[in-house]
Amino acid sequence: MKKLSYFFYYIFITYLPNYRYVKFSNTIRVWYMIHVLKIMKKGDNTRFEDHIYISGPGRVTIGKSCQINERVFIQGAVIGDYVMIAPYVSLIANMHNFERTDIPMVKQGKVVGNKVIIEDDVWIGRNAIVMPGVRIGKGSIIAAGSVVTKDVPEYVIVGGTPAKIIKSRK
Repeated sequence: MKKLSYFFYYIFITYLPNYRYVKFSNTIRVWYMIHVLKIMKKGDNTRFEDHIYISGPGRVTIGKSCQINERVFIQGAVIGDYVMIAPYVSLIANMHNFERTDIPMVKQGKVVGNKVIIEDDVWIGRNAIVMPGVRIGKGSIIAAGSVVTKDVPEYVIVGGTPAKIIKSRK
């Protein structure tokens, strides 16, 4: 039944118009995430835009009052409360093995399910990529276009490729 719910999400719910054009579309998407897929907590000012990829059952949880913009790719993540995610962000949970050079990488398999952890009150800028297993600390900001390869402490701003601490918010 869960797979059928995700199938319906991908053939119908994700294609509803963007919140900027039809506000009721967001209400439908948020309701579906909370009551049907059961991956999101109810909260005020929650937004879940169009064309968001969410991995299958058990791979994604989203806290209350989050704002997730269009074209976000969530392969596996635990997302806290009051998180803002800009368009075209990728939260990666899987990675291909590449240690051996005697066989092609595509035949070496992959490591699956190393979820990204995003604590409360985080803002992730447009086109950022967060690699598998990374934890982003409470109150942090990830600059647009950053590639986050290591854990981010609480209340800092990081940016760049790879992302480095730019300054503290405290």
